[in-house]
Amino acid sequence: MAEITKALGLKYQIDLPLDAPERTVLHGEIIQSKRFTRDLYKQWYTEFKKCLDQCPEGKKVELGSGGGFLKKLHPEVITSDILPLASNDMTFSALEMPFESESLSAILMIDTFHHIPDSAQFLQECVRCLKPGGRVLMIEPANSAFGRFIYQNYHHEPFQPGAKEWVIPSNGPMSGANGALPWIVFERDRQQFEKDFPDLSIVGIQYRNPLLYLLSGGVSFKQLLPSFTYPLVAWVDGWLPKLLPAFSMFMRIELVKR
Repeated sequence: MAEITKALGLKYQIDLPLDAPERTVLHGEIIQSKRFTRDLYKQWYTEFKKCLDQCPEGKKVELGSGGGFLKKLHPEVITSDILPLASNDMTFSALEMPFESESLSAILMIDTFHHIPDSAQFLQECVRCLKPGGRVLMIEPANSAFGRFIYQNYHHEPFQPGAKEWVIPSNGPMSGANGALPWIVFERDRQQFEKDFPDLSIVGIQYRNPLLYLLSGGVSFKQLLPSFTYPLVAWVDGWLPKLLPAFSMFMRIELVKR
């Protein structure tokens, strides 16, 4: 296992290619080692649980589980990734899910949709695999004024709100991305989405979390504030987007199959 070193006392130096499975494992170790990222993921997993409570009986799968730890909290969920990771239950592409038609009750994702090479093909798979009443819940980058500024200036992944297509180059499972894709598909091109996928309904889109991930340092930097400040920062992080939606970094998108 490659070691993580720190440059200038702040930045993690990971000497692994972005698409290497070992890098995703290291990202998982970083996420769980810092209170800000660990508890933010727990917050998102709580959202997953609320969604699962509204779903019909059936298999529940998380796509792009990567270095997450959903399995520890909800062992009934099938964890998966396109990368071969020992911590996950299955390895497959979201464009060709190995499930029977109408066998899934829930599809869960964190920062995964914007890495999928063909959004339309993926949504077709969701329609095929989900039971009536089944849900898709995703946490994704937000194309808010604040989020766009951060992602376009301080994040390594492309963030292109002006992209005309719902596809991205298949450079690699992690290196191929457009962080603005969720906004493009479900907000900018909502009429096209509703026309092309009449069996999927948008339950809600919520802008959220302007501060926690940023101040956590993500998977590239050390946590920027001491852990004891987390409750106060989390309180501000929860209320700020309700008052100023433009001040957010993530969006919660929920779909239901009719």
